[in-house]
Amino acid sequence: MNVEVKQIEELMSQARKVMKNSYSPYSKFPVGAALLTVDNQVFTGVNIENVSFGVTNCAERSAIFTAVSTGYRPGFIKAIAVAGDTETFLSPCSVCRQVMVEFCKPDTPVYLTRKDGEIFTTTLEELVPFAFEKLDM
Repeated sequence: MNVEVKQIEELMSQARKVMKNSYSPYSKFPVGAALLTVDNQVFTGVNIENVSFGVTNCAERSAIFTAVSTGYRPGFIKAIAVAGDTETFLSPCSVCRQVMVEFCKPDTPVYLTRKDGEIFTTTLEELVPFAFEKLDM
């Protein structure tokens, strides 16, 4: 997918900005995500924790689920950015990666950042090389 540098920077800026809305009283680890749709709409999300960590929702899934709730369907994501204040690049968890497999194409760019602001570019296929993509019945 062709994403312009300006779009990448804006997407990451929105992911960083939305981090302030994170509800992370237990981990104290705010995460923000922003996704760009194929029709150039942007949806953001944050991690939302619960005292029962199993029902916590990550930023990436929050952004994807918000877009899906407005009518988007698989293949709608042009790019996704993930931001956190970490020393290393903050990568999506495995649950988020599987949700991304459902709604992104394998070549969808995934932009990761760390606290110094540097952006690392990868793809969904690189993050999930042996993706579980369909049910074989």
